[in-house]
Amino acid sequence: MLDSVLAHVLLRRTRAPRPQGGRPLRIVDLFAGCGGLTLGIAQAAAENGLRLEIPLAVDFEALATAVYKKNFPFSERVETAPVEGYFDGELGAPHTLAEKRTAAEARDVDVLLGGPPCQGHSNLNNHTRRVDGKNALYLRMVRAAEVLTPRAVLIENVPAVLNDRHDGEGVVERARKHLTALGYAVDDQVVELDKLGVAQTRRRHILLAIRDNDATSPEAVFNAVPLHPRRDLRWAIGDLVDVDATNPIDRAPEAQAANKKRMQYLLDNDLYDLPNALRPHCQQGEHSYKSMYGRLRWNEPAQTITSGFGSIGQGRYMHPERPRALTAHEAARIQGFPDYFDFSPCPTRGALATMIGNAVPPALTASIFGTYLAQTRSAANELGQEAATSG
Repeated sequence: MLDSVLAHVLLRRTRAPRPQGGRPLRIVDLFAGCGGLTLGIAQAAAENGLRLEIPLAVDFEALATAVYKKNFPFSERVETAPVEGYFDGELGAPHTLAEKRTAAEARDVDVLLGGPPCQGHSNLNNHTRRVDGKNALYLRMVRAAEVLTPRAVLIENVPAVLNDRHDGEGVVERARKHLTALGYAVDDQVVELDKLGVAQTRRRHILLAIRDNDATSPEAVFNAVPLHPRRDLRWAIGDLVDVDATNPIDRAPEAQAANKKRMQYLLDNDLYDLPNALRPHCQQGEHSYKSMYGRLRWNEPAQTITSGFGSIGQGRYMHPERPRALTAHEAARIQGFPDYFDFSPCPTRGALATMIGNAVPPALTASIFGTYLAQTRSAANELGQEAATSG
């Protein structure tokens, strides 16, 4: 049965009104994608009565920025461009003309967010793992913090970023040292998103930096993030089994004949893992691809959603009780995107799959910044009470 949290968040077809009064919360989102990180902090801001303002969001992919603009129309600037075009100086160097212009236009940034491209860090990328030039983009986030001087910085990536080295030193350690020198308290953790209420087994590395003179610290935030009971697949998509497929986002992916037979076999025999004899020849010996061609279970979270969720040959993406892979709507729900989030700028099924699979679940920033904002608000209230008492 769908619980009240799902009804409150995922099933919403219209976005809650953006608070018009109160203090603004100004954010910059770099490597923004379609806006998963922004959506989470928007939810946290609304819960705390703050008015989200977005002076700048940047991503290299035009389709991603189109989706971002669609969902955050109040953004001041959403740019399709390389992030390094806005933050092009070396760490510790004087600000460049481009950086001075960016800082002047963005101004008074509270939170800097970013998920630099992770292909170079991912253990799925066997050919260029840990030597990919994209890994250096991680440090563009640190340079952006140096230029914008936000109150807080969050950098999101895959856990394998901890193994990456840049100029002989780990990029995470280098980021930590430089942010510390800039006056931030810094902590980093590998976060299991199923503990934050996301119905999939996904892990992300988070580096969180908060100004030393702020009312809280990254360690205090991480320690206080509320943990949820594990939510299963039925919680996320149980109401979508036979949904009307006139909307492209609800259209079932068309499987090849061989895969249709495989899925029907799993249903007919109440199995969740395909026997080797029915797999492609390359997987009929000893292999570690058990989840491929597998069927999902209602009472467990999904595996990590990738852009391949529409094909059972890409992972355990078969629906628990239908001979098909997941729809885009189901994948978006599993990622934690509410029904009001609009992916309509995506012109094809492949584009839709890429957009959803590459997105960051919003629960990540909703949980972290919901905690951060609550702690800083509590501290401000305590200071106000002390001032009133002393007065």
